[in-house]
Amino acid sequence: MAQNTGKITGKVIDQKTSETLIGATVSIQGTTKGVATDVEGHYSLSGIAPGRYTILVRYIGYQAKSISDIEVKANAVTPLDVAMSASATTALNEVVIKATYRQESVNALYAIQKNSVSISDGISSELIRRSPDRSTSDVLKRVSGTTIQDNKFVVVRGLSDRYNTASLDGSPLPSTEPNRKAFSFDIVPSNLIDNIIISKTASPDLPGDFAGGNVQILTKDIPDQNFVTIGVGAGYNTKSTFKDFESGYRATSDYFGFDDGSRALVSNFPSTDRIVNNQLTKAQEIQSARSLNNDFSIYRSKALPTQNYQVTVGNITEIGKNKNRFGTTVSLTYRNSQNITPNYIQRYDNYDYTSQLNKFSTNIGALANFAYSFGKSKITLKNLYNRILDDQFTYRTGSNTATSSNDNRFYAYDMLEKGLFKSTLEGDHGLGAKSKLKWNLGFSNIINDQPDQRKVNYKQNNAGDPYIATVESLGKENARLFSYLKENIYSGKVDYSMPVGLFKSSTLKLGVNSQYRDRNFNARFIGLLADRSNQNIDFDALLQRPIQTLFGPSAISAGAYDLQELSNLSDRYNGHSYTNAGYAMLDSKMGEAVRLVYGLRVEKFDLDLKTLDPTKPEVKLNTTDFLPSVNFTYALTPKANFRASYYRSVARPEFRELALFSYYDYELLASVQGEPNLKRTSIDNADIRYEFYPAAGQIFSVSAFYKRFQNAIEPNFDDRNSTTTISYFNSKSAYVYGFELEARKALDFVNDSKFMKNTTAYANVSINKSKVTNPDDGITRLEKTRQLVGQSPYVINAGLTHSELDNKLSVNVLFNRLGKRIFLAGGARFSSVYEMPRNVLDAQVAYKVFKNKGEFKLSATDILANNYNFQYELDGKPYIPSGTGYTFRKYNIGSTYSLSFNYTF
Repeated sequence: MAQNTGKITGKVIDQKTSETLIGATVSIQGTTKGVATDVEGHYSLSGIAPGRYTILVRYIGYQAKSISDIEVKANAVTPLDVAMSASATTALNEVVIKATYRQESVNALYAIQKNSVSISDGISSELIRRSPDRSTSDVLKRVSGTTIQDNKFVVVRGLSDRYNTASLDGSPLPSTEPNRKAFSFDIVPSNLIDNIIISKTASPDLPGDFAGGNVQILTKDIPDQNFVTIGVGAGYNTKSTFKDFESGYRATSDYFGFDDGSRALVSNFPSTDRIVNNQLTKAQEIQSARSLNNDFSIYRSKALPTQNYQVTVGNITEIGKNKNRFGTTVSLTYRNSQNITPNYIQRYDNYDYTSQLNKFSTNIGALANFAYSFGKSKITLKNLYNRILDDQFTYRTGSNTATSSNDNRFYAYDMLEKGLFKSTLEGDHGLGAKSKLKWNLGFSNIINDQPDQRKVNYKQNNAGDPYIATVESLGKENARLFSYLKENIYSGKVDYSMPVGLFKSSTLKLGVNSQYRDRNFNARFIGLLADRSNQNIDFDALLQRPIQTLFGPSAISAGAYDLQELSNLSDRYNGHSYTNAGYAMLDSKMGEAVRLVYGLRVEKFDLDLKTLDPTKPEVKLNTTDFLPSVNFTYALTPKANFRASYYRSVARPEFRELALFSYYDYELLASVQGEPNLKRTSIDNADIRYEFYPAAGQIFSVSAFYKRFQNAIEPNFDDRNSTTTISYFNSKSAYVYGFELEARKALDFVNDSKFMKNTTAYANVSINKSKVTNPDDGITRLEKTRQLVGQSPYVINAGLTHSELDNKLSVNVLFNRLGKRIFLAGGARFSSVYEMPRNVLDAQVAYKVFKNKGEFKLSATDILANNYNFQYELDGKPYIPSGTGYTFRKYNIGSTYSLSFNYTF
C-alpha cells in the first residue's frame, strides 16, 4: 500500500526576509498526520493516499495559514513552499490566512526572489535541465552580466577570472590552473548542481577577495524521494565527427581519465644536477634517453561522436517517530569527446601559421553526498571528485621570417591531467526559536599534471629544400616539459545568528573562518640534442628523418643525441598562505518597507613563497584589511524593490603571479613569468538596482555599478624582443562602471491563449566601461590607457521557452553575444589584441515518455558556428603591426548536435 502513496514536501519561510522557520508545524486537516520543520525549514508529509488535501501551517508569532487544493498523486512528490507573515497583533484569537496551492506556490517564489540580502543573480537546477549546457561553465554564461573565457573561466561584469571567487557547498574552490588565478568551471558537470548564485555585492559573511562576483555552487543532497536515473547521450560536431583525427601515443587508460605512467619520467631518471653538470657517461645518457617515451608516431583514425553516460542514485529514509531524514545522492558521470579545430590561423610578429588542433578529452566524475536531518539539526557530508584528461596534438605549418625559414612543420604533443577532490562536512543547528549555529569543515585537493609535453619543429630554408629538424639547441620552446602541480586547501568556519531587540526586528550574525593553502610546483625542461661530435652519424640524413623515426631506437642507441636540461631553480616553487577572518553584521527591518544589512569583515592574510633558487628572495605578503559593507533595500511595493549598496573588497596576488617561473606558451607564442613585487588590490564598490516581480518566476530589473581599484593587478606585455614576455604589474588606478538590465516575462500579455501562457521570453543585457593606465616602466607603449583585459563593453543573453502537452514537450532557444574584449594587452610594437563579437545560438527540444519517467533531449549548440576572430586594434581601428595583416588568431569549432535519453526508476 505504501508504494501507492505520495508526499507533500517543501520549506516554510518568512514572507518578509525568506529566512527559514525552524519548528513550524505542518499538518493535514482532518487527519492526525503532521510534522515540524527542520533546521532548514524543510518538512515532508509522507504516506498520503492519492487525492486532494488542505494543510495547516502554524508558527509562534505568525499568522496561521491554510492551503487548499493540494493534489497528491501515487508514487509522486508534490512540492509546496509556504511563506508566513508575522502577526500584526498579540491578540489570543488565531487568524488563519487562506490560500490555494497555486496561490501559495506563487507567493513563496515571490518571497525567495525578492528578499535576498545582496544584489545577486542565479540559476536553478530546473533552468539548467532545460538548457543544452553540460558543464558549469556553460551554465554560468546564461547569468546576467556573466561571460565565459576559453569555455571555462568566468568573467563577471567585465572583470577577468582573477577578480572573481568561487565556492562549492560552502567552502572555497582553489585555482585549477598552473599559470593563472582561475577555477576551471568545466570540471563540474551541470546535472549535479542544485543551484548557482552569483553575489555581485558583498555582505560581511562573504569572502572579501572579489570585485566581480562570488560564485556559489550547491550540489544536491537529500532527495524528495528514492530514485535511480540512468542517462546516455551522443553528439555530432560538424567540424570533427567522422573526420580524420590525428593524435600521438594513446593508452587505454586515457579513455578513463588516467595516464598509464608511460609518459612520465622513470623513478631512477637522472637528477637535474647530474645532467646539467655533465656527470653522466655516454652510456648512462643513452640509457636515460631510451627510458623516455620516444613514440612520436602520428596515429590517424576517424573522430568518434561525443559520448555521455551518467548514473545517479537518490535515497531517503525516515527514521523514528519524529521522521528524522537520512538522505543520499550518489552520481557517476563519464564523457569522452574527440574534437578537431581545422585551419587554426595564428599571425604574430614574424609568424604566419595555420594549424590543425586535435583534442582527445575524457571527463570522469563522482559525487557522493550524505545528509542526516534530525530535530532542529542537520549534518551533511558532501564529496566531489572530477578528473579531466586533455590530450592535444597540434600540427602547424607556415612561415617564420625571423629565422629566415621559408616554411615550418611544427608538431606538439600535449597531454594535461586535471583532478579535483573536494570534501565538505557541515552542521546546521537551530538554537531556540530563531537562533542558528552553522559550521563547515572543508578539504580540497587539486592536481595539474603535464607529463612530457613534446614540441618539435622542422624548418625549410628555401622552397624546394628539405625540411630539417631543429634539435640542435635547447630552449623552452624546444624542450620536453614535465610539470606537476599539487595544492591542498583546508578550511573551516563557524557562523552564529540570533534575533536582537533593535528597530522593528533585527538579526545579529557573527562568524569566523580560516583557510590554509599549500601548493607545490615542479617543472623540468629536458631535451635530446643532436651530438655533432659523433663522427659515426650522418646528421644531414638524421635530421631529415620524419617525426616518427627522428628519435628512433637505432639513433638513440648509436649515441646520436645528447641528454640536456635547462636548469633554472626558479622553475620549482612552493608556497602557502593563511587567511583568517572574522565578521559581525546586522540584518535590520527598520519598518514595513526598509531593510538594512550592514557590518564589518576583517581579514588577515599571510603568504610565503620560495623557489629552490637560494639567490632569489622569499616572497612574503602580510596584510590586514577592514572591509565594511552596507546593503539597503526599500520595498516600493509588494512586488518591487529599490536596492543600494557599498562595500570594500580586495584582490590578492596568486602564487603563480608572484613566482618567477617562466613558461613558454606555444599557443600564445610568448613566455609567461611572475612578478614577486606585486601588491594586493583594494577596491571600492557601489551599486544601485530597481527590481520588479510581475509574477512568479518573472522579473524586470535594472542595475548600475561603479568600481575603483587601487593597485589593480594587470598583465604586463614586453614585446620588444623576438619572444614576448607576459608578466604582471600594479596600475596606480583603474575603474569599471556600467549597468545591467534583466527581464523574464510570460507572453500572456500579448493574448491570453494557452500557447502564450506557456511561452516565456527573457533577456539580460550588461553595458560596461573600464579604464586602466599602463605602467610607466621605461617601455614606450602604443597605448597609454586601455580597457581592462577580458572586459566586454556589452553582453547580451536572450531566450525563449515554451511547453506543451501538459509539460511533456518543452522547447528552449538561447542566444548570446558579447562585445569585443581585450585578449592580449598591447606593448611597444603591437597594439592590443581584441576578441571580436560572435553570435551564439543554442536550442533544445525535450519530450517526456513512459509516464514522464523517461525523457529524450535533442540539443544543438553554436548553431550559427561563427568564427572566433582575434585581431589587432588601436584606437578602435584595425591595426597592422607587420606584413601578416591585422588578424592575430582565427578559427571555427563548428556546431554540435546531440541526442540524450534519461530514465528514472
